[in-house]
Amino acid sequence: MINRKDIREIATGVGFLLPNILGFLAFTAVPLVISLIMAFTDWNLEMHNIFKTESVRFIGFRNFMQLFSDPDFFRYLGNTLFLMMGIPFGIAGSLFAAILLNNDFKGGSRRVWGICLSTVILIVSLSALMLVGMEATATMMLITGILGIILIVGCGVGQTVYRTLFYFPHFTAGISTYILWKKLYSPENGPINNALRPLLDAASPVLAKFPEGGAHAISYLMVAGALILLGFGFWRKIRHWLDGDSGTISLIISSAIFGIALALMGFWSNLPVLTWIVLGGGLLAVCAVLVIGRSYRCTAEYGLSDAVIISGAFLVMALILTGLSNVVWDLPAQAAAGLTPPKWHTDYNWAKPALMLMGFWGAIGSNNMLLYLAGLSGVSQELYEAADIDGASPWQRFWNITWPQLSNITFFILIMAVIGGLQGGFEMARAMTKGGPAGATTTLSYYIYTEGFSTGRLGYASAVSWALFALVFLVTLFNWKFGNRYTND
Repeated sequence: MINRKDIREIATGVGFLLPNILGFLAFTAVPLVISLIMAFTDWNLEMHNIFKTESVRFIGFRNFMQLFSDPDFFRYLGNTLFLMMGIPFGIAGSLFAAILLNNDFKGGSRRVWGICLSTVILIVSLSALMLVGMEATATMMLITGILGIILIVGCGVGQTVYRTLFYFPHFTAGISTYILWKKLYSPENGPINNALRPLLDAASPVLAKFPEGGAHAISYLMVAGALILLGFGFWRKIRHWLDGDSGTISLIISSAIFGIALALMGFWSNLPVLTWIVLGGGLLAVCAVLVIGRSYRCTAEYGLSDAVIISGAFLVMALILTGLSNVVWDLPAQAAAGLTPPKWHTDYNWAKPALMLMGFWGAIGSNNMLLYLAGLSGVSQELYEAADIDGASPWQRFWNITWPQLSNITFFILIMAVIGGLQGGFEMARAMTKGGPAGATTTLSYYIYTEGFSTGRLGYASAVSWALFALVFLVTLFNWKFGNRYTND
């Protein structure tokens, strides 16, 4: 039986929690319920406001039916997924930075440390003299001076300086960072294009003399290299499946990823027929393997981490080679007309890569780097000592010790990055491109904003937001289902 003292203690506890409870109800729970109701109505601010008498009507699933028949939705979903292709590079960059920053820069004798510090000072000084002789701009001199001071101070003080500097951009407000990068990307007087312009001017006469047939041959070789890369990844996955290192579901997911890569290559590259032939051959190979069977069995979902991370990395690298092949294809003709720096966020073809480069810069020193640093501190040094006794190379030490020991952190980072990628893109688009040019950088989150607050279609915007919630929920379900098993793969 509850006495008055218990009731008083419960009331006291609820009183302390009441501000958080009211805040959650006012700013999360109630708006969530209202948005769900709005998704099934025709609420439009142009028709339903205080100046008009028309009432809001319940229209059932009409907004969702319109959503899946709207080409803009799939286009902006494609933009969102395209920008998420930079996630593997961000994860790799943060891991590489963590491995570098995990070392003691001042280790060894003082003599060696003094030689390293003197070498850095000499390199920075020579670089400054070269820029003065080349009559570089004041901005280039300033950037070089800042980088030189960072190198000198880092070598003199140690890893703490670099850890602080790498993580420092994370404290900066997002909008201010985007405005800074918008200035850096300025087509006319931005520092990036000012640095590229003399290099392109010097390269244009040389590339203009390059035969067009040779450029086409290089383009074909790059596409062929992308196909070989995908073929190697596919064969690697089949071999793991036959050896019992991957399950059937893992093989199916990898096959789907490689199929998507080949389909996109067929759409983008100059070899669509060959791509579809390889795609058909790959599908036949999968069918043949499934018919033949395998000698070693494992659970169906075993190896999902490999299917998602490694196969996804193969997809991204193949698509990068395909994109570069398209650049090389027309390079002599462009060089004859004179190579100019990209217009970055103001050009339809360069807008998304520009945002991805900015995202890569931000991902290197983000919380992911701190997570990897914490994970590296927990790796047993006895494992590395045993590997050294066995004569393992640095790559073997990383692939067989460091990478497996960081598997749980990598999976967490990947899941959070995918969720953030699906929900992100609004601040970048709003501050830098307004969703342009021609919708090239409009993501689902920015699409929700424009539909809800620019056109006033609140009901349709709510339907888009709940479709986005469904995508995020599927990723979360995947994490719940297979997250604990990843560390054992």
